[in-house]
Amino acid sequence: MDNGEIALSEREFSRIRARVYKIAGISLSDAKRTLVVSRLSKILRRLGLKSFDSYVDYLETSGSDADNQEFVNALTTNLTRFYREDHHFDHLVTHIRSVVARKPRLNGRGQPRLRIWSAGCSTGQEPYTIGMCLLDAIPELKRWDFKILATDIDSDVVAKAATGIYPAGELAGLSAQRAALFDRGTDGTVRIPAPVKALMTFKVLNLMAPLPFKGPFDAIFCRNVAIYFDKPTQGQMFDKLGKVLAPDGFLYIGHSENLQAVSNGFKLVGKTIYQLKANSSAKDAA
Repeated sequence: MDNGEIALSEREFSRIRARVYKIAGISLSDAKRTLVVSRLSKILRRLGLKSFDSYVDYLETSGSDADNQEFVNALTTNLTRFYREDHHFDHLVTHIRSVVARKPRLNGRGQPRLRIWSAGCSTGQEPYTIGMCLLDAIPELKRWDFKILATDIDSDVVAKAATGIYPAGELAGLSAQRAALFDRGTDGTVRIPAPVKALMTFKVLNLMAPLPFKGPFDAIFCRNVAIYFDKPTQGQMFDKLGKVLAPDGFLYIGHSENLQAVSNGFKLVGKTIYQLKANSSAKDAA
């Protein structure tokens, strides 16, 4: 090939598809063939391997956890921005105001407790937007036991998100009021304010593995994640989310996703906004 990429046979493509599906639940369509060649060829050249078959053999026989993480990282796509689908954040502020107004859940120290999960956080714009808009709209949350869990299967984007530093161009298109919420660096960067950054816990998490926590979360953002899975896997994922979502909490999904096509445990309450059905169970959401 002119660009130095390595040829990918149908058999090799099938092996790669099967492996990423087994590890991460990601369903690669035929349209992703060019992406696979482009991204994995770089790894093969670095390892000195001549074929994709030899690469999959290597992963299966002697590859380290880091090698397998790199394989998954290479095949994930991360597109995000601050205040993406901003109607979700408007709805979230209204929801959390109602949580504050009524008797909230308390932690073991008797402090009001609020938990939000950004599942598929990418490079961090989503969870940081959650934190900024809530602290700006409801300042008293600074006195709450308020935490945001931000997870992604891609370890590279999680590491980038944890820095809280972005090019100033990331603010293009934001209103002056929203842009003013960021700290400005002297090097052409913008930075997440310390009170917002302090809310965050960033972790690498495979949604196909058992969840290492029980919740409940007052809100879960899982936007543009299900599009990478087939329908049975989507159902399994939403089943897990339903188990850790508070009965009065909300689930926010991507604009091109349809939860009702794969689950009967949730009800649609707004544009790509869902809530658990009354008396729903994990089985309902399967």
